[in-house]
Amino acid sequence: MTLTRRLRDALRDASPGEWLEGALAAAAERPGTIGRSFAAAGRSAGREPLPGAPGWTADEAARALLLSALPPDRLVAETGELYRYGDADEKRAVLKALPMLAVGAEAVPLLHDAIRTNDTRLVAAALGPYARHLDQAAWRQAVLKCVFMGVPLTAVDGLDERADHELAAMLAAFADERAAAGRPMPADAAALLDRLTQKEA
Repeated sequence: MTLTRRLRDALRDASPGEWLEGALAAAAERPGTIGRSFAAAGRSAGREPLPGAPGWTADEAARALLLSALPPDRLVAETGELYRYGDADEKRAVLKALPMLAVGAEAVPLLHDAIRTNDTRLVAAALGPYARHLDQAAWRQAVLKCVFMGVPLTAVDGLDERADHELAAMLAAFADERAAAGRPMPADAAALLDRLTQKEA
């Protein structure tokens, strides 16, 4: 089942009413109006977690579906605008929606912006499946930032597949800094470093 279908089913079970279908039709037919629906999603769809879509709230799912309803020729531009001018919840919804949108690598600048922030929720969302479009150097820096900020590494999609010698060296240096300051390495980062060290042995 695709993510789009799973979110639609989960929202249907949550009964957001007729608002969602009207908002989706408007996004498809009058894409310039999506900003209003995007902003209203929290109020209209609710903010509760969706049992049928673990890790998603109703407003995030509604916003992701709104983006998926946009005409292809407006998708990249509207997605970028909604991210740039959105609040933190709206930005996070955009980031989480990217894997289900036909935007290729054109939304990578949004990931770079999110990773530069000090908002742990945005950094975590930026390292979901769409992060496959990040080059390896940027991806390593983003993983290290997760460790520094205390973002659980479970948020990093494809972590063990992409983790390499250079990331191990970065983690080892960070561990040394922590030890010198009398502070422990986060357990998940220490476990990753152990796995990488064993792989190289």
